[in-house]
Amino acid sequence: MKHSIPDLKNMLSYDALNGLFTWKKNNKIAGSVDKKGYIIIQVDGKNYRAHRLALAFVNNMFPEKEVDHINQIVSDNKLSNLREVDAQTNSRNSTLYSSNKSGCVGVYFNKKTSRWVANIMVDYKQIGLGAFVEFHEAVNARKNAEEFYGFHNNHGLSKQERK
Repeated sequence: MKHSIPDLKNMLSYDALNGLFTWKKNNKIAGSVDKKGYIIIQVDGKNYRAHRLALAFVNNMFPEKEVDHINQIVSDNKLSNLREVDAQTNSRNSTLYSSNKSGCVGVYFNKKTSRWVANIMVDYKQIGLGAFVEFHEAVNARKNAEEFYGFHNNHGLSKQERK
């Protein structure tokens, strides 16, 4: 059973500056970290993601869309780090996958042509940006395309870069 926001506000406090929820009954920090790094708060057997609760507490309604962590740190639930966005916008602010070998989203080395290839996915379509002799040329092509298509400045940052 999903609780109403007033009921949740009777049980929990949210500090928008530090992003933490506390239980009103004992003033202890609420929630635990799941295996993906999100803060989960359980109320009467129902799990709530803290980032969604944060926007619900501030806006007095549960978010209808996805909630993006702007700095890509999913345990950081400060109000200044959260924004409600559609799925496409959220995907334009994602971290660099650990399987990425080049260090830049959308750039890879083609051994057959001995060139760095850059591409970008927009509206579920792969767009080729070119093949380049120099790595930095492929990275520049990718970064320019990200800017052109409205990707967030944090898109593609590694865990080390986003701290």
